Amino acid sequence: MLKGKLKLPDKAKRAFPDRLGSLVAGFEDKEEGNRGSDLVFESGEELETIQPNGYGSGGESENDEDDEDYDEKVDRESDLRVRPKPEREGPGSVSVLAAIAADDKRSDLEYELSQPEINLEKLQRIASSGLPDGGGLRATAWKLLLGYLPPSRDLWEKELIENRLKYAKLKEELLVSPSQLTRKKVGALSYCDHPADGVVAGPLKRHEISEEDHPLSLGKASVWHQYFQHTEIAEQIDRDLQRTHPDLKFFSGDSSFSRKHRESMRSILLLFAKLNPVIRYVQGMNEVLAPIYYVFSTDTNEQNAANAEADSFSCFVRLLSDSVDHFCEQLDNSAVGILSTLSRLSELLKANDEELWRHLEFTTKVKPQYYAFRWITLLLTQEFNFHCIMRIWDSLLSSPYGVQDMLLKICCAMLLCVKSRLLSGDFVANLKLLQNYPDINIEHLLQVARDLSSDPSTYRLSLTL
Repeated sequence: MLKGKLKLPDKAKRAFPDRLGSLVAGFEDKEEGNRGSDLVFESGEELETIQPNGYGSGGESENDEDDEDYDEKVDRESDLRVRPKPEREGPGSVSVLAAIAADDKRSDLEYELSQPEINLEKLQRIASSGLPDGGGLRATAWKLLLGYLPPSRDLWEKELIENRLKYAKLKEELLVSPSQLTRKKVGALSYCDHPADGVVAGPLKRHEISEEDHPLSLGKASVWHQYFQHTEIAEQIDRDLQRTHPDLKFFSGDSSFSRKHRESMRSILLLFAKLNPVIRYVQGMNEVLAPIYYVFSTDTNEQNAANAEADSFSCFVRLLSDSVDHFCEQLDNSAVGILSTLSRLSELLKANDEELWRHLEFTTKVKPQYYAFRWITLLLTQEFNFHCIMRIWDSLLSSPYGVQDMLLKICCAMLLCVKSRLLSGDFVANLKLLQNYPDINIEHLLQVARDLSSDPSTYRLSLTL
């Protein structure tokens, strides 16, 4: 864990306070704010994953751009292709009704997103029941729910252009190697000093290299010193990205498009680390970034897909700002630290099922920090398959009370849904179960979470204000 304390501004009443300015210098605070995959999944079908190294036959031609684009499209679709589940209850009026309901939801969402002024409360209600796949709807909805896009459609183009330019400028300033910067400086000086007629009188002058620009300089102001400081972080990011969803070719493998995606994610994470020296990069941030980058990269709008890196960076920062204190070790014991959040989860379980709470807390002594630390810090990205993660995030991002409130309810629901197994298990069995959570009907899990009574600590907090 990283040292230091990140001071964030007071939370607003909105579910997603815009604290981008406190995390990333160069991105201005805005007051507007709340709150995809493009592949279609039919009701009654499940995802089919691939083996980490099962990429079909042969390699790709690096020189044939058309073939690479075609391969990327085919491989991306094969990553999340579906296969029908066996019929269990005969032919299906249920499937027909589900398809009709899905079409109605898509129509409602398309209509809402076409309005001059987006009704965020209505968008939250639609998203909480799951956003439809395909057509770039999830990408647009997530940008609105995260406050990256303002409710007024007239402002979308202006906001996107400004934020994308800011990202490009930050990337050029902070991710360019010192040698490239030096060449730029020398090139500019050479051009200015060069005679207009192109004739040089006398020997060429050797340009002086300042101490700050020297690779062997140990000064803290040296660009090379700062560059080498981030080398270790960059290597850690590279290792983590190699392990990001190895069953999906979108992220893994040696194809040109998977390497391109990893390079974009590497730039986002490294830029975040450089802009936030207190937090820097913490292992697992790659998992939080992955769903955002995937959804934005697979947007059917080509211009949006081409700018997925810039848009993902801004939305990643906004999402992380809601839970960034969990990554600061010095804040662990504070009111905003991870231990306080784990305590809230325990209180929530006690309020909804005291029998299970007592069994875990006193009988088997399976504390939340043994299993829920990963659940909370990584927003459940390690507990479910990728398609389920996107569905869960629809509910997280659309919560009117913020991501953390809904996240704790889902975590509590995860415990309640395996209550019988937990009550019959000992310390070892329960710990193994919760650290390797079993397959579950996601819609049922989310319904259990929605039906829970609210976090009692929230009421105690509101009474003291």
